[in-house]
Amino acid sequence: MRRLFPVTDETVTTAAGATGTDGAGREWSLAELAAAYAYPEPARTAGGGGPEPWLRANMVATLDGAAQHDGRSQPISTATDMRIFGTLRALADVVVVGAETVRQEGYRPARARAEFAGARKAAGQEPAPAIAVVTAGLELDFTLPLFTSPLVPTLILTGAAAAPDRIATAEKAGARVVVAGDGVGIDPARAVRALAGLGHTRLLTEGGPRLLGQLIAAGVLDELCLTVSPMLTAGDAQRIAGGPPVAVPRRFGLVSLLEEDGFLFSRYQRS
Repeated sequence: MRRLFPVTDETVTTAAGATGTDGAGREWSLAELAAAYAYPEPARTAGGGGPEPWLRANMVATLDGAAQHDGRSQPISTATDMRIFGTLRALADVVVVGAETVRQEGYRPARARAEFAGARKAAGQEPAPAIAVVTAGLELDFTLPLFTSPLVPTLILTGAAAAPDRIATAEKAGARVVVAGDGVGIDPARAVRALAGLGHTRLLTEGGPRLLGQLIAAGVLDELCLTVSPMLTAGDAQRIAGGPPVAVPRRFGLVSLLEEDGFLFSRYQRS
């Protein structure tokens, strides 16, 4: 792993072929990854309230823009990408994910990791992040471990029009249902506020593309962690974000860029 941006003296040295303190030529430790991906210091809400939530997305895409291959992201990923994936989860209070991604990727509860236990305790976090599933119809298998045996109860984000019997089934399985919209689906801004109200201010979404598109359109995404995979897939795979286009493209600024084996690991934040 090596750091390409921001440029430092060590970056210049390692670009010339030497091993420097920015980690070129070796595998970064989890502590180094955690420092590289630390959440920004939170701003305070108006009136001196609690910290403002920060929503980051973590996605992977090929050189030709595919976010999946055969319906899953794993084939275009790499071991280092998965280490970063695990680090981002370990830093988050909650992982927000769409129901279709839960079904396709076979989501399981987030696990506690000994390497991050001390830091999470010091930050006042649960041993593992909660998983928050965004779903309008609650068409989920509530017998799966995601609902029956999580360390932290799984959350369901849905709209007020959700079927009462499905809500009852979810709650019976141990999930906590959070109404974050007046209609069939959620209002993204309301969902973010609802999660913050539960004490979850370090938010992470792993998509899928339809959910990420909704978050972008609503203007609630603060950061994108994008892995660019040096692969070409062609075909008609989804991009990292779907849905209707925004009226004016939203500008994000590059804050960090790492590289390993041709994979680029970037961080962009709202300008």
